[in-house]
Amino acid sequence: MRFDILTIFPRILDSYFNESILRRAREKKIIEIKAHNIRQFAKDKHHTTDDKPFGGGPGMVMKIQPIYNCLESVDRLESSKIILLDPSGRQFNQNIAKKLAKLKQLIFICGRYQDLDARVEESADEKISIGPYILSGGELAAAVVIEAVSRFLPGVLGNKNSLAVEVNSFPQYTRPRIFKTKSGQELIVPSELLSGDHKKIAAWRSRK
Repeated sequence: MRFDILTIFPRILDSYFNESILRRAREKKIIEIKAHNIRQFAKDKHHTTDDKPFGGGPGMVMKIQPIYNCLESVDRLESSKIILLDPSGRQFNQNIAKKLAKLKQLIFICGRYQDLDARVEESADEKISIGPYILSGGELAAAVVIEAVSRFLPGVLGNKNSLAVEVNSFPQYTRPRIFKTKSGQELIVPSELLSGDHKKIAAWRSRK
């Protein structure tokens, strides 16, 4: 699967994508991640990507021209979707991630500054939000969606059953069985998990 990220900071996510699960998925060529520098498509000599908002007000607004031209330069696969990362978009969740994982390509438009020109929405297939709060840009949101989607792709997770366990979301424990805090409190693993009785363990996890 291919992920294309349109941003004015193309190196901002390098360290994250070069570690752990996503790094291994890239090495195995299960996924491809490419950042596209919107600044390269600004027409003036200073590569300006923002300007003052019409109607006045604080902050700057990202211009439509560099974003549109950058988007036009991306090779779009047949099974793809352009996603505008925006706090007013559809709330991202595990079900959406699973559906997006069936595509061959996701293209992310990452805004910055106060906002981006609202006409950019005309080029997007969908607006997605990772939560009801404001970030400085869409890059972190893109990373969240990329990782959540990638985990559904065959070969990305070491154990194919891991995803089902995460979806069920019950408490997990490991050694030591008893952990003592500085105050002397003993934090003990639930006895059901130590019983060896698979039915009892399953029942406990179901309750949790």
